Amino acid sequence: MLTLALAVAGGSAAGLALVLRPQAGPRVLPDAVVPVLAVHGYDGTPAEFDRLAALLVTSGRPVVRVALPAQGTGDIAASARALAAAVDRAGAARVDLVGYSAGGIVVRAFLGLPGRARRARRVVLVGTPNHGAELAGLAASLDPRLCTGACAQLAPSSAFLTRLNQQGSPPGPEVTSIWTARDETVTPPASAVLEGARNVRVQDVCASSGVGHGGLVTDPLVLGLAVRALHGTLDAVPGPADCDDLQALGAGPATG
Repeated sequence: MLTLALAVAGGSAAGLALVLRPQAGPRVLPDAVVPVLAVHGYDGTPAEFDRLAALLVTSGRPVVRVALPAQGTGDIAASARALAAAVDRAGAARVDLVGYSAGGIVVRAFLGLPGRARRARRVVLVGTPNHGAELAGLAASLDPRLCTGACAQLAPSSAFLTRLNQQGSPPGPEVTSIWTARDETVTPPASAVLEGARNVRVQDVCASSGVGHGGLVTDPLVLGLAVRALHGTLDAVPGPADCDDLQALGAGPATG
């Protein structure tokens, strides 16, 4: 089933926001069109990206919100294969990718599949436990039967993450990792820092930001950073001088 949401701005179609599921058929897009594929987090849904999709669609970008099998709680390698299938169905020569929380690990696993990194142009990771989350490690140690699939793979120093990080960042896509020092789910928060990526701590841009993990996908600053990164217009090292403009961008156009 393919669910289609059409965004209309100023009386004309500004773009498409899609949710792709396994039985959706392929599309064919012109080479100049680069869709954004958004990958939700552990036990999440594509609706996590409603706000970001609305901003991107308004600027003319097609957005595919990928529904992972088992809501992203199963084997991450299987989720990466599902993402690969969604990329193929998107029908574009190149794609941009954004992953929230564990969805960022799915994106990284996808990039490690043979030939897949060449399809990616820009990658944005949001609150991604690149070096694991202590919460997952605690759950695995308390009762391994209750922490299987992605939960076990997200534990610090898991065999899965060890292999993934040994591979390093694949050549090709520009990678941006956005994270918050107030993250209460991905701990330590600096687990999001990824070698070879442009790492952006939101408090280095807006010092007063108190956003936690759950608010990352709706926070105006984070959304502004993600939009700029996906458009290729983010400063190499965004800082306090960019705070107001990025928040305004992420808040969307003024109404009323």
